[in-house]
Amino acid sequence: TTSGTDTIDRAAEMRAEGRLLDSMILQAVAIELAEATAEWVHIRMRREWGIPDPQDTDLDYQFKTKYRGIRLSFGYPACPDLADQRPLFDLLKPERIGVSLTEGMMMSPESSVSAVVFHHQEGKYYAVR
Repeated sequence: TTSGTDTIDRAAEMRAEGRLLDSMILQAVAIELAEATAEWVHIRMRREWGIPDPQDTDLDYQFKTKYRGIRLSFGYPACPDLADQRPLFDLLKPERIGVSLTEGMMMSPESSVSAVVFHHQEGKYYAVR
């Protein structure tokens, strides 16, 4: 998921105008929008897989990841190596929606989220050391 490149350009304009706080707020909102969209897609995937969240789901349920399945993003403890993102990008071709990888394997625009999703009932988040 991505918030797109428009936010990068607009945030740069705001900085040039001396509106640093506005620029930072816009970038933060863009990142949170991409993350929220990724979570919404994960909810929809679980529903389509036949493992929907209970009707009485609240934010605590979501924040504590009590649902079945996991969404792993590269660069986080369970998948620390950003280079592992390359095969995903080769497969999905996110350049079609304006997302690319930098030489350091970071996503551009930064307000983008990639993930690998598993629905196994015993899937748990963990840290690789």
